[in-house]
Amino acid sequence: MKLSVIYDSKTGNTKQAGEWIVEGMNEVEGVEAKAFSIDSIDEDFVKESKGVVIGSPSYAAAMTPDLHDWLLNKSGNLELGGKLGGAFATQQFTHGGGDTVIQNILTIEMVKGMLCYSSGGACGGPCIHLGPIGVNNNKESHNGMEHYKDYFNIFGKRFGAKAVELF
Repeated sequence: MKLSVIYDSKTGNTKQAGEWIVEGMNEVEGVEAKAFSIDSIDEDFVKESKGVVIGSPSYAAAMTPDLHDWLLNKSGNLELGGKLGGAFATQQFTHGGGDTVIQNILTIEMVKGMLCYSSGGACGGPCIHLGPIGVNNNKESHNGMEHYKDYFNIFGKRFGAKAVELF
């Protein structure tokens, strides 16, 4: 089963997070997952995917304008309706708006007819209520994406397992 991660990344942190999600997905038996920037999507692979996770850095507590435009105006030919959807975010500050980014992505996914999944608290710890968020060390020296790798990887495994269960 194919699964896709699609992201917009400005400094490489969101790309890294997406790759960690793919690593987790690929640990699930029967899953083939790939990550794509919004600028270089393998449309055939995404169309064949049963699930798509979308990610963005927080930009003024919202997804980037580029991802927003892509979701609303350029993703229509990917046949997202009926697919399992998920979301993730990266941010520069501990309280940088990642939850809002994820909520906005999930809302657009639902409008497009996707089935949204987060794992919430149903899988036990760690609880990933809406989707994983990583904080880079661009502005907070005590933070760094490496501290969040396990969350992205675990989310990928959970998403992959749920996709296999459903499809």
